[in-house]
Amino acid sequence: MDKVIENNNSIQKIGIMGGTFNPIHNGHLLIADYAREEYNLSQVLFLPTGHSPHKLKQQITPASQRCDMITLAIQDNPFFALELMEVEEERISYTYLTLPKLKEKYGNAELYFILGADSLFDIEYWKEPGKILTSCNVLAAYREDKRELDFMKQISYLNEKYHAHIYPLHMPCFDVSSSNIRSRVNHNLSIRYLVPKEVADYIYTNKLYQES
Repeated sequence: MDKVIENNNSIQKIGIMGGTFNPIHNGHLLIADYAREEYNLSQVLFLPTGHSPHKLKQQITPASQRCDMITLAIQDNPFFALELMEVEEERISYTYLTLPKLKEKYGNAELYFILGADSLFDIEYWKEPGKILTSCNVLAAYREDKRELDFMKQISYLNEKYHAHIYPLHMPCFDVSSSNIRSRVNHNLSIRYLVPKEVADYIYTNKLYQES
């Protein structure tokens, strides 16, 4: 059974971790946990996309299997939960439409949208970036060894232009991506230590990412 965050007075600050999670990996989990600790979040919601506008031409693993892998990955962390709002909708998933619905659902909570450094530089190409940046706080993860000056300038630029509330999320160096994991599986290379063991077992059992 999926863990569900109750909408009650004990919840103050909720992190939102969006993405296709195709598959979820240890980098996602690390960012979520660092965000929770650095900004004292009560919970972090993992919000898988149903139909991503950025990946319409890419073959995406069915949402049910991506959600299964998320559930396996977060099952031992009481601060993490799966949010099915986008996968249960038939329309393309747009962040600017989802965030107000999350605010309504978790009305007594302050939302913190978590994204990576690359997304911070790309966000003005997203649909309705102004609505995204003014509807919640944003935590932008970056590694201190890469483009720190440019990163902080981008935060200042977006905060000033959109009257946003973007904050840096400090991360250790851990270079992993879902595309790399899919490639390694397809080439019969190990994904140990890149994803939780339960997720790796699920991938192999269900023969995911193995091109014929």
